[in-house]
Formats: sequence, structure tokens, C-alpha cells
Amino acid sequence: MTNQQYQHEVTQELENILNYWEKYTLDNEFGGFQGRINADDEIVPQADKGLVLNARILWTFSAAYQHNAKPEYLQLAHRAFDYLDTYFRDKNYGGLYWSVDYLGNPNNTRKQIYGQAFAIYGLCEYYKVSQNQLALNWAIELFEIIEKYSFDTVHGGYIEALAEDWQPIHDLKLSDKDANERKSMNTHLHILEAYTNLLSLWRNEQIEKQVEGLLSVFLKYIINPQTGHQYLFLDDDWTVKSNIISYGHDIEASWLLHEAAEVLGNSEISKQTHFLALKMTDAVQIGLSEDGGLAYESDEDHHDTDKHWWVQAEAMVGYLNAYQLSKNDKYLKQSIKSWAFIKQCLITPTGEWHWAVQGQHNTPMPNQDKIGFWKCPYHNARACMEIIRRLSVQKMVNI
Repeated sequence: MTNQQYQHEVTQELENILNYWEKYTLDNEFGGFQGRINADDEIVPQADKGLVLNARILWTFSAAYQHNAKPEYLQLAHRAFDYLDTYFRDKNYGGLYWSVDYLGNPNNTRKQIYGQAFAIYGLCEYYKVSQNQLALNWAIELFEIIEKYSFDTVHGGYIEALAEDWQPIHDLKLSDKDANERKSMNTHLHILEAYTNLLSLWRNEQIEKQVEGLLSVFLKYIINPQTGHQYLFLDDDWTVKSNIISYGHDIEASWLLHEAAEVLGNSEISKQTHFLALKMTDAVQIGLSEDGGLAYESDEDHHDTDKHWWVQAEAMVGYLNAYQLSKNDKYLKQSIKSWAFIKQCLITPTGEWHWAVQGQHNTPMPNQDKIGFWKCPYHNARACMEIIRRLSVQKMVNI
């Protein structure tokens, strides 16, 4: 496949994804966007609406408008911002609720730091296209709140969750499948992602220090220097609490960490993340199947070979990033192979992707939504935009 072919196909797919969200997901009765749509593209009535979904929609359409200045993309970004501001914003204690009901009433009012980070991520991207100072001010306010209540001043890093009024809580889990531990790789990765976006707009000593601190946490505590895999759950003092390998998070972190170091402008950390990007990418090889799909996760007791949509999207970018850093064609070949797997197994006729496929024949996983609390346009749309951008700025060989 040539550079031009790869770029053309991914460009068309980006348009298909965005068209799906524009066509199917608007909630014209209660405002904002639908909370759930099933695999048959049917709206699930009166579904709750999650912070992660709505913050990611804000990021996606803001980024899409930067990529391709279609007025409808900007209008959808405005819509997402207005809904977050009206219904998710906690006017009493600050921050954003974890979820609201279909009417917009607060439902789960806990302050999950992962969700606050995605709000920062989306607000910063929205500011880039809207120049709405309120969005940037809100992002800065959320940064200051996270630093005040979640930052661990003793050991570094961030505590997973707090109550509505920012008091400590016992149940810290991000989701039912996650461990109830004080710190996680996942939350730290997306705080870093959010702070990197904020740093690109709001440069000062405080946020530079925190981005550098986050990168240091990954280098010292979260990434296993021998294997190149990440530890998923940790205690306050960085004691490891899990032996699960998440292939999708490893490949996603490989390029996000290097991007953060580049935005920070620290040459020494950039060298370290350059090396780690390749090491982590190589470590993920054990999760690849012959057809190009990347498995979900594994530990010493099991190997989950389901191929989740977001894992394949991150693989496209992670392998292309590794090629750009190393000029080794094997990474470019795998990026293209990941895309071939996506085309064959995940893309649906209406435009969004299956949640996952499973088994020898890669059949769609049953009873999974097209749109939901976690099923958002962020991973696949972002992957498409990253591939297009990276192919545009660098001459690539033909594979």
C-alpha cells in the first residue's frame, strides 16, 4: 500500500465516523447527545449520559474542525461544550459530575479524576477552534482543582477518585472491571494527555513541573524497564498491585509519552521516551495475531484474545510513530496491517465500529453498544487524524 492510498482510505474513514455521530447521536429531545445506541443503531431510551463520552465528543469535533473546517463540526463542538457547561458542571463544589440522567440531572456526582482530565483535554481542544476564553479558563480551573485535591504531595502522582465535595472515598474504581486501588496507569496516562494539551496553550512553571513529574512517574514506577509493559494498578507508594498486561494501553502510551516529552521540550526526557516508545511497541508484539489484530490483555493465568476497537485504533498510531522514530519498515508494515484488520473486521456499514470481535473468525462481540458510556468517537477518529497528519508531514516508503 502506498502512502497516498493509506492516507486516502483513512481520510474517508474519518469522514464516515464523524458522519455517523452527526447522523445518529444527537439528542434533539433532551439536548446534547444520546447516552446509548445499541449495535443495531437503535437508541436506548432514557440512558444515562457519561462525562467521558461527552468530553470525548467535545475533543473529537473540536479536533475535526481543526483538521477540516466544516461548519457542522464546529457546531457539534459548541453543542458538546454547552451541554457539559449546563449539566455536568458542579456549580457548588467545582469539577464535573461522573454522569447525569437523560434529563441532565446529576446522577453519579463523584469526582473521578480520569473524567476531570478528559474535560481538560476537550476544553483545550475546543478553545483552539472557538477562542472561547471561558473554555480555557475552565480547563485551568480544573487543573488547579486536580492539583489541590488529587495530587499526592508525598509520593507524587494522583489519587483515582474523590466524593462530590472532594473528600476521600473508599470506592475508587474507574469501572466494574478495574481494581479498587489508589492509583492507576490509565488515569495517569490521561492526566498526562490532558496536561500536555493544556501546556500547549498555557505555558507556565507550574504545569511544566507537573507534566515533567508525570513523565517521571511513568519512567520510574509505571513502566517495567525489563519488559516494556506497564503496571496497571498501584498503591500510594507505587507498590505494584496487578500483573495484567494491557496491550492497548501499552501501545497508546508509547506515542503519548513521547508526544508529552516533545511538547514539554525536555531533551533528556525526549531521549528516554524515544527509546521507550520502541521498547513498548516491541513488547506489544506478543499480543499480535497473524491477521494483524491486537489482543486485549493477558496475565499469567489467561490471555484475552478479543480484539477491541480502541486497541486496534491505538495500534495504527503507535506503530506509525515507532516507524517515524526508527525508520524501520517493520513498524510501518504493522500500522498498515492494523488498518487492514480494522477494515475487514471492525467497520460497520453505517459508519461506526464494532465494540470488539472475538474467536477464530473475528465475529462481533454480542450485546455491545455502538455508543455508550465508554464507546466514543475519540480513539478511532483521533487515530485517523493522527495517521493523516503524520503521513502528510513525512515522506514515507511504499509497502
